[in-house]
Amino acid sequence: MKETGLMFKAPLVRAILSGQKTQTRRIAKTEITMGRDSLLEPHRGCKHAGIYLLPEYAKEAAALCPYGKPGDRIYVRETWQGPLMSAKEWEDHYFSNADELTSKFKTPAYCKYAADGGPPPEFMTMDDDIVARWKLSIHMPKWAARIWLEIIGVRVERLQQITEADCIAEGAAGGHGSIPGYSYSATPLEHFRHIWESTGGDWTANPWVWVIDFKRITNSAP
Repeated sequence: MKETGLMFKAPLVRAILSGQKTQTRRIAKTEITMGRDSLLEPHRGCKHAGIYLLPEYAKEAAALCPYGKPGDRIYVRETWQGPLMSAKEWEDHYFSNADELTSKFKTPAYCKYAADGGPPPEFMTMDDDIVARWKLSIHMPKWAARIWLEIIGVRVERLQQITEADCIAEGAAGGHGSIPGYSYSATPLEHFRHIWESTGGDWTANPWVWVIDFKRITNSAP
């Protein structure tokens, strides 16, 4: 069973926690080959250099998704901080030679997450400085992940093929206030496009994307 960590921003983490988000899209940018037939080709007319899927190989490519196949797992990497220990716990850990104490604190129970709201947690550094800050999601190890997902479906398609139902499954329900500064009630598609572009994606390039359907599970990292 494959376990892959994927980064999600705070609004999408909350959408996963609420059960609204059950789907994610990731650009198909890694070259995949099957024998002599390349499944990817350079996309012409795109201002960003990239490699994109040949339509006739879309089904074969879906079986080779780098993020996994149905039954594999994804752990959500989000903005976080930890492990956070009390002064007593830190002293017991610092003055003990017991190896098991180190792993004891490497669990989500000893972490805080920015998606839950509130300021970053305060803690004391090794230099006895009191600081308050978050760690970026890219630095989250598997043991700190509180959200685990099971892949239930994978396919590959162009970004702009997304349907309204899929926009909602992506956590983009639309409505008033869903897009900052937007005076109208945004449609799910408008909301999804905003999310895609706000995370650095290029909507107009219409790249091939991996579409991953998932369900939340209670399993955690070993």
